[in-house]
Parts: sequence; structure tokens; C-alpha cells
Amino acid sequence: MSGDTDTVPPDCFYLGVDGGGSKTLAIVVDAHGNEHGRAVAGSANYSAVGLERAVAHVLAAAEEAARAAGTCLPLAAAWLGLAGVDRPADHTILLPHLSSLANAVHLTNDAELLLSALPGQAGVVLIAGTGSIAVGRSSRGATTRAGGWGHILGDEGSGYDIGRRALVAATRFADGRGEPTLLLPRILRAWHLTEANELISHVYYDEDKAAIARLAPLVLQAAREDDHAARRIVRRAAIELALAAVTVGNRLAYRAAPLPIALGGSLLLQDAGFRADVLRAISRHHLLGDIAVVEQPAFSAAQAAIALAAP
Repeated sequence: MSGDTDTVPPDCFYLGVDGGGSKTLAIVVDAHGNEHGRAVAGSANYSAVGLERAVAHVLAAAEEAARAAGTCLPLAAAWLGLAGVDRPADHTILLPHLSSLANAVHLTNDAELLLSALPGQAGVVLIAGTGSIAVGRSSRGATTRAGGWGHILGDEGSGYDIGRRALVAATRFADGRGEPTLLLPRILRAWHLTEANELISHVYYDEDKAAIARLAPLVLQAAREDDHAARRIVRRAAIELALAAVTVGNRLAYRAAPLPIALGGSLLLQDAGFRADVLRAISRHHLLGDIAVVEQPAFSAAQAAIALAAP
């Protein structure tokens, strides 16, 4: 990466933006897909922070990334993936404010950015972090999704789901209603608590979903140590994530064809064993095609944006 390019015309550069609920990352690449600049700003979810702030964050990140690349806006093409872009109305609201970023602008939900890592941007995206969702696109452009309902209505297989189930297993053991498990002492230690009844105030005081989701690695480790309760939670999570991916693949008519899949989110990126469990569960229903583990969706989106500018 370099920010010392000498006044290169903006139509030589391409932009990828990953705008999530907590931060927005913009990356600028050249026509060969090499990174030249990146920048971070605040949330791009206009449903959460409002239209004006969300747009300002996207513009700020894009402008700074372009400046780091030694150029200016508008660039040749951009793929923008923003949280909260789920309906045609969202495009209608946002696109007029963002069309100045590039000569060609492709706006999608942030989850769809991972499609940029698959050939033809077609296949299934499976994301498992604090929440979970599967989205997909066919080679003909049809799109569909499963999951993404949030921690009350869904998010099965997510970090939050795994953490919550671990807390339930821990409290059942504390009561004598459930089997012995390593999860209770390890959760207490992780949260610097001494007694099980302290979990009540710790969980309900601010209802921090991220804190509960951060218990997931602890559960995965306990499962590897053959803790029965942890193994059951992890197995269920893998099956639920696979079900979401398979459901999307079936809707897109991949039943008789290898299923291309892109994986993202901290759970699937950081734990190779759990990732293998999920892929194994998917393979029981589908022949797997291309598999992409996408660590930087904004980067792969910027590279995919090169094709958007092609005549």
C-alpha cells in the first residue's frame, strides 16, 4: 500500500466500502487490484445513526482513502456495501447521496460484499459474528437471504447464540438442573466473577450482546476438550449455519450444481475447526464449489469494482 502516488487520474482507481453498524472501511485499488489507500470512519447504517451521519461517514472514508492513494473523487467505479440496505427503498434513499463517489456505483447490503470474492459474484455468503446471516445471488442476478433476524428473532449459530446457550448451560449446572460443564467456571473467570448468581446482574445490567458473543471462543475451546454441553452447543450452531446456507442455495437452484460459498464474520474467520464443522455440515446437503474465506470484504469489493467500469 502506498499513499505517495503522483496525481494519478481518478479514473484509474476503484473503491470498495464496507459500511457496518460500528465502522466504515474504504479501500482504493488500481486497475491491477493493488491497494493504494484505505480509511476508516463511523457507522454507515442509516437506520441506526440517521441518513446525514451515515452518508457523511461513507463520504469521509472514501475521500480519505482516495487522498491516501494520491487521487480524488469521483473514481472509476465503486462497490458500496452498507448495513441496513435491504429494500429497494433503501437504494432510492441512499444512492442520490453517494453517486458522486464514482462514475459507476454498485450499492448493496454489507453482507453481499462477500459475493465479490466468488467467480461472477454468484453463490452464497455465510456470515457468523455477533449475529448471523446467509445471502445469495444466482448467475442470473436473483437474490435471496435467510437469517439476519437479530438476536431476539434469530441469529442462530452466531457468537451471541453460542454465548447465550453457554450461559444457560452454566446456570443449569449451577442449579443442579443440568450436567456438569467447564462452561460455568470459565465464564465466571472470563468475566471476573466469583459466584454463579453474579451472572444475573452482569448479563441484565446493560444487555451487552457483544460481551455475550465474545464467550463463543471459550465455548469452542471447551468443545475441543470434550465438554459435553459445549460440544452440543457447537454442533447445533454448525447445523443452524449450514441450514441457512443450504436454504439460500436451494432457493437459487444450486441443488444440482456445486455451491460456491463465501465465509465471513469473526467466528468463521478465526476458528478453523468451527469453519470446517460448518462446511462439513453444508456438504451433507450440497456438493461444495468455490470456497472463499473473506477477511477484507472492502478489498475484494474494490477489486470486483474494476469490472463495473468495463465497457
